[in-house]
Parts: sequence; C-alpha cells; structure tokens
Amino acid sequence: MSNCSLRRLRAALFLGAAVCGVGFLTSPSSVCASEDLHIEITKKGLGKEVVITQGAREWFMLIEVTPENSIVLRQEKEQDRFLVDESETHDRPMTMGEVDTALADYVNSVKARATKK
Repeated sequence: MSNCSLRRLRAALFLGAAVCGVGFLTSPSSVCASEDLHIEITKKGLGKEVVITQGAREWFMLIEVTPENSIVLRQEKEQDRFLVDESETHDRPMTMGEVDTALADYVNSVKARATKK
C-alpha cells in the first residue's frame, strides 16, 4: 500500500469513528442500562422527566419547576396496576443542579431495585 492509501484509510477510519461518537453525544436522552432497562430523560420546560421501562414495569418521575415552586411526581406501575403514585410540592423552584441530582438519585434507585428482582 502506498503512503497516500494509508493516509486515506486512516482519515476514513478517524472520520467514521468521529461520526459515531457525535451520534452518541448528541442523543444522550435514551440510555440502555443493564438487562432490558431502558431509560429516557426529557427536558420539560425548566424541569425534566425520566421514564424507565423494563418489560411490563415502568417507573416515571417528573420534576416541574415554576418561578414559585417545584412539583415532583413519582409513579411506578406493573402492567396497568400502579404500585406507587405520589407527588410532593416544594415551596421554591429547584435549581438545575437539584433537578439533575434528584433524577440521578431516582435512576440509581430504580437500577438497584430492578437488578435485585
């Protein structure tokens, strides 16, 4: 192989890897974790929502932030039966750091419980 061919091959491999990497970085809202655990995080206004599914089980958390307060909704269901359906209202808006921390804690909690079953 000539020097020119090797350079083209390296460039093509580099660009292919870069395109794949950019694809992963630009769509972090959908993540697959452990066996059949599918996690989708969506920005909702000033807050965020996470939906985690594993077969017939579904976990849901919504943090809605307004200038006056924050509302946190949590639901867990299996098939069509709700196992958890709760909400809490905070008397101040949560910061983005607090929203991200609450979502991360919730996702980690679900991962820990889902792998035990």
